[in-house]
Amino acid sequence: MSFDLLSVENLRVRFHLDKGTVEAVRGISFRMGREKLGIVGESGSGKSMTGRAILRLVQKPGSVTADAIRFNGRSGSRDLLTASPAEMQAIRGGQISMVMQDPKFSLNPVMTVGKQIAEAYRIHRKVGRTEARERAIAMLKAVRIRDPEAVFNRYPHEVSGGMGQRIMIAMMLIPDPDLLIADEPTSALDVTVQTQVLAIIDDLVTERGMGLILISHDLNLVASFCDRVLVMYGGRIVEECRAKDLHAATHPYTRGLLAALPTIDAPPGDLQVLTRDPAWMHA
Repeated sequence: MSFDLLSVENLRVRFHLDKGTVEAVRGISFRMGREKLGIVGESGSGKSMTGRAILRLVQKPGSVTADAIRFNGRSGSRDLLTASPAEMQAIRGGQISMVMQDPKFSLNPVMTVGKQIAEAYRIHRKVGRTEARERAIAMLKAVRIRDPEAVFNRYPHEVSGGMGQRIMIAMMLIPDPDLLIADEPTSALDVTVQTQVLAIIDDLVTERGMGLILISHDLNLVASFCDRVLVMYGGRIVEECRAKDLHAATHPYTRGLLAALPTIDAPPGDLQVLTRDPAWMHA
């Protein structure tokens, strides 16, 4: 594995509040290439904040510091922490895209979905309306939406949750980025639609040779979908392993998460309660 796409060194995210400072991410470091990297952990472990910090989307009273957040995309190597606002605007979407949890809060309710997808392409590729429309319809086909010409003219409230998430994936991938950050992209969907959406992401990421960061609570999903896994607790990375070896993880926190997963074929009775050690926050 060549770790040539993203390198994060000593990343910290703090929120400066009236009652003190809260550390959401506590000095994590990791590297990745054009692979599928999963980040798992409980709510509040720092997973989503890590994704937002990479794109400098953490707003006040939050602050982001790091020794470096180095990204090696098509336009060369950049330290995202020192890039200008104009450079970051070009990088967001154009080279690094992020799919949020719920499309209802990401799509503009007063614009048709086709216009929003085409706009994403026009901003980053500087093309005319006709070409952008053709590309948007082709992208809707790529995410397996039936009758893409009709869907192009619909508004967000006229599509289902599963279709809305496919539209978001189309919008994020139409500029052909090098890295996709998917933050719980299927959490608002039923199980059948989840599988379909993940299959679409998998196919497009593989076909385009992209990198993927998949943020999720679902350990089984990440184990079957990703190449490597980072396990976060209290803003720190407590374990890293190959995804196929996740169920053989050794850290007590990871073992606790795995033990809390119910299984249909072998019900364990009472699920275990996760025991936490304060030392994990400083290991």
